[in-house]
Amino acid sequence: MSLAKSANLGILACPGGEHFADEIYLHLRSIYCKRYEKIAACLASNYKLSREEVIEKINFINDLKAVEIKCNKPIKTYSPPDYAVPVRFTRFANGEFKAEIIRSVRGMDLYIIQDVENHHPVTINPQEKPHVLSVNDHVLMLFVTIDAAMQAGAKSVTLVLPIYPFSRQHKKKGREALTASWFGRVCEYMGVSRIITLDIHSREIENSFNKLRLENLHASYQILKKLLEIVNLKTTDLVVLSPDTGAVDRNKFYAGSIQKPLALLYKERDYSRISQNADETNITIMRLLGDVSGKDVFMADDLLGTGGTILKALKILKSLGAKRIICAVSLPLFTADAMTRFDQAYRDGLFYRIIGTNAVYNPPELLDKEWYISANISNLFARIISYLHHGRSTSKLLDNRAMIQKLVTGQTSNYPEKE
Repeated sequence: MSLAKSANLGILACPGGEHFADEIYLHLRSIYCKRYEKIAACLASNYKLSREEVIEKINFINDLKAVEIKCNKPIKTYSPPDYAVPVRFTRFANGEFKAEIIRSVRGMDLYIIQDVENHHPVTINPQEKPHVLSVNDHVLMLFVTIDAAMQAGAKSVTLVLPIYPFSRQHKKKGREALTASWFGRVCEYMGVSRIITLDIHSREIENSFNKLRLENLHASYQILKKLLEIVNLKTTDLVVLSPDTGAVDRNKFYAGSIQKPLALLYKERDYSRISQNADETNITIMRLLGDVSGKDVFMADDLLGTGGTILKALKILKSLGAKRIICAVSLPLFTADAMTRFDQAYRDGLFYRIIGTNAVYNPPELLDKEWYISANISNLFARIISYLHHGRSTSKLLDNRAMIQKLVTGQTSNYPEKE
């Protein structure tokens, strides 16, 4: 890893993604500081120099390659670059958006972070009150930021989208748009070289791109780490359940990782009805394939919107004799009145815990819920940004089975036979 190259790395945060970007900044600084110390220690040992001498020589070489040199900076310690690229956003009275990059980014590799599902008030014009933006607003804000970066001479632009916009519009059954494909093709046309996302709803979306690359991360390690904090695999009679056929592969992966049986809820939908809340779900039939009677249940899905699917599944599982039910969702949106309905479901004893990630903004009122557990995945995004920027293999980040196996083996070998 060339530490001098890290100076060409820039992070731009759109208003919706600022909270997630702040966490990525901290992890990036930690990654590069640790890497710097490791390199310094190795060189000091190889060349029989003191640590201070090595650090001074490395700083000298890095300054020779730097575009700008800071005078009177400390030379005995490593100061990581400021990866945050300042951007001034404006929202005009007619609803138009403008993005202006404050400093030069010519020749830099830029990573633009945006959370298109952040529906909590965000500050755009400092002199005005915060605005609540729709998905479409966030997407347009992203587009103007991409164009600003390209106009400013950025070497490359990568989008960091923890949730891929319009991902549920990936196939058509009638005269409808393939909006998921359209979004990616627009980004590609604008010059975006790569999109980093989390547990995309369908990998088929990637087939519509020509040169744009899609890096699809998985939150399974972080979710399992939280699960193992509340479940003892040795003593718990646990079954992994897929809430529908679309989530079979995901839950099959979990079942294989923790070596537990897999069950399936088969459901049919009436697509002529549009779900607006949990009560008006378009699910017409649900049937269970497997056995949950007297067992704890763990079921995972990629996204929780109004929560109608999960709430209906919880009622069926409880009626079939399931004990504790733990749900996991990579993208916990909790749209409409979902939080209120899950509060009631928790009081009714329908579930034990819900594990979600911070890939989308988690408001304080959600984090304060007794039944909600947040799994932090910002370090995963920081690591893949660093790996991609330095041309390193991302295999172990995209395929985390080895890490999960080590995690599960550690629990099963350390826990006693009885609680």
